Amino acid sequence: MNLQDWIGRVETVEDIATATPYAALSATLDQPDFQRPPPGTPLPYLWHWLYFLPIYAQSEIGPDGHAKRGGFMPPVPLPRRMWAGSDFEFHEPLLIGDALSRTSTIVDVKEKSGRTGSLIFVKVRHELRRNGSDKVALTEHHNIVYRAAPGPDDVAPPPQAAPAEFAWERRIVPDDVLLFRYSALTFNGHRIHYDRQYVTEVEGYPGLIVHGPLIATLLMDLLRRQQPDAQVLRFEFKAVRPTFDINSFSVHGQPSADGKTVRLWGRDHEGWLTMDATATLA
Repeated sequence: MNLQDWIGRVETVEDIATATPYAALSATLDQPDFQRPPPGTPLPYLWHWLYFLPIYAQSEIGPDGHAKRGGFMPPVPLPRRMWAGSDFEFHEPLLIGDALSRTSTIVDVKEKSGRTGSLIFVKVRHELRRNGSDKVALTEHHNIVYRAAPGPDDVAPPPQAAPAEFAWERRIVPDDVLLFRYSALTFNGHRIHYDRQYVTEVEGYPGLIVHGPLIATLLMDLLRRQQPDAQVLRFEFKAVRPTFDINSFSVHGQPSADGKTVRLWGRDHEGWLTMDATATLA
């Protein structure tokens, strides 16, 4: 098997930007207004993840809750799968009522060696279009990392301290219900987010893992709360350290002096950096 053979594979999925997922995520994030929005309402940044859901037959589900390896994604023979980060270019708003299409292309597959053995990185480009247009409305590069199962001699990478100075802060309590609701909204069957026995006994983590996309969404939600009229041109985030449901965490923001960029980050209860992100504004 040569995983490089998957480079260039293309998949196109269509969906409608309906109002109920928008309202449900608004309620989940404690937005003050979580009624179903009328057609033409712009989607907040990153809320396109509510659509193009990964739908598989129950018989196709693998032991980790994801679809069995193969198909569009390469059949990587490593058990742990994590969302390592993404970068985005926002060309035009996506609106409630839009007929959307997403064309996904595997652009790279790389194998590296880390502290805990082999790592395989898969990079996928998603291009979203609206209402049959040839113009791309949103471009996302999605970086996925596959890792070996934990070993008894594994050494955790040294943590990084989160920035001490910030303009914005919001504390989050990641209880089981929050993680369940986000998994349900994104139809994410990955057991590390809801199956405590699996995540602790099979994958060796101390608790349920808070979704990386949820933390990224909370970072952009913090920007939206502080600067509701901000026009974001680009956004990128990198997962630095897992966040677990056994303690609260916080999200932070610090605008640059010229107001053109905002650094956003997640911080765990010990003050360690868990996610690092930058938003570029118009």
